Amino acid sequence: MDSILIETEKLDRPQEECGVFGIYGHPQAAPLTYYGLVALQHRGQEAAGIATTDGTNMYSHKGLGLLTDVFKHGELEGLSGYAAIGHVRYSTAGANTLQNAQPITLNTHARNFAIGHNGNLVNAKWLRIRLEQEGSLFQTTTDTEVIAHLIAKAGAQDLTEAVASAVQQIQGGFSVVILGNDELIAARDPLGLRPMVLGQLGDAYVVASESCALDTIGAEFIRDIEPGEVICIDAQGLHASRFATRRARKMCTFEHVYFARPDSDVDGWNVHAVRKRLGGILAEQYPADGDIVIGVPDSSVSAAAGYAEASGLPLETGLIKNRYIARTFIQPSQELRDVGVRLKLNAVRSIVEGKRVVLIDDSIVRGTTSRRIVRLLRSAGAREVHVRISSPPYVSPCHYGIDTASEGQLIAANNTVQEICELIEADSLHFLTVDDLMAGFGFAKGDAVPFCNACFTRNYPTALIDQSLSSPHHELVHVGGATVGSL
Repeated sequence: MDSILIETEKLDRPQEECGVFGIYGHPQAAPLTYYGLVALQHRGQEAAGIATTDGTNMYSHKGLGLLTDVFKHGELEGLSGYAAIGHVRYSTAGANTLQNAQPITLNTHARNFAIGHNGNLVNAKWLRIRLEQEGSLFQTTTDTEVIAHLIAKAGAQDLTEAVASAVQQIQGGFSVVILGNDELIAARDPLGLRPMVLGQLGDAYVVASESCALDTIGAEFIRDIEPGEVICIDAQGLHASRFATRRARKMCTFEHVYFARPDSDVDGWNVHAVRKRLGGILAEQYPADGDIVIGVPDSSVSAAAGYAEASGLPLETGLIKNRYIARTFIQPSQELRDVGVRLKLNAVRSIVEGKRVVLIDDSIVRGTTSRRIVRLLRSAGAREVHVRISSPPYVSPCHYGIDTASEGQLIAANNTVQEICELIEADSLHFLTVDDLMAGFGFAKGDAVPFCNACFTRNYPTALIDQSLSSPHHELVHVGGATVGSL
């Protein structure tokens, strides 16, 4: 019987959005961009690309797969120039095809540029319809090309002004890098939903999705790019301006819970430190009668360390991740499904046998992977398995750059905690509350917090404009008192 090639991780884990990187003013722009993207590979493994400029000509190469797949035949040597942008992609919007790989390059009568984008727009469908009605032709199915067409159609002669005009028309989560013939531009959404940092390497400036990319190439962290800010870097230096008025931040908490690398600092908080505090809160609020603490590698290791430290239980490496298996596949038989899980993770029998295991994980989406991990530990001899989750129940899909299952497929949207516990076959189960999660950042109950927790609360910080297109009657959509669309 043929295998059904559906990636287990794609179905049962929130998927990394994308990663962007840019550098201006360095003779080794392409190699440094490659290394910066390697540091961001965790944010997307389906496609990668780099575009460069020498001030006169623009060069680019992109392809499907990991960076090592896309740049394995000396392609970097052909990417000349002193400025570059790069992208690693997970397809949150648009299929995983070569056409959808980024950066996307456009050549128009007014300007040539390349663009890479992390995030999702909530009005991309509406804008695409409008642009098509105005004569735009699309080659991809991505949100990014919508932004590119808005830039291309902007009446401004200056590329920075064209970018500012474009990003004022889009809604949702985005961090964008744009490469012109002699300039690098970066912009971040007005709510700060998606992260972006600014650094410096000698006389060169660097922008990236996470600070770990700066560390990798030896660049100095300057600051986070502000929500609603556009930065232009050219021969005259760095110029910062705002394209949107200041608003309350709504940074994605899942960057800290799951996506970002533990060694990154995101908007002033170190990811490892936050995860460790969340683990400590789990131990204080939801203790378990266990013998050892185990974290699901890799994103839950920091939280497990915090739980172990606060509870006084020993932290053990009871699950080993095979780092050379990029994907597992759902097979038509249960036996082969379980083999697929063991390709990714294996339990250490000598550690877990006869033990009451406290298993720390960052989230439960559909529940199938959690159940298989519990079974894996039991098959290795664990006497009890108590599951503790370092985030609240995941009850609603994200519309800002995270690919999750629909609400009907989210186990916490349709079951109580006790029912989830039974479904994943654990001896006990507890999640953090939203207040617990915010306490990990130092906020007390009732404080105004600079985070988007929509996946836990269903309280979205923007209107979901494209959702109205699925209704039988398209109506005016209002955001912040302004009409943004009528179809």
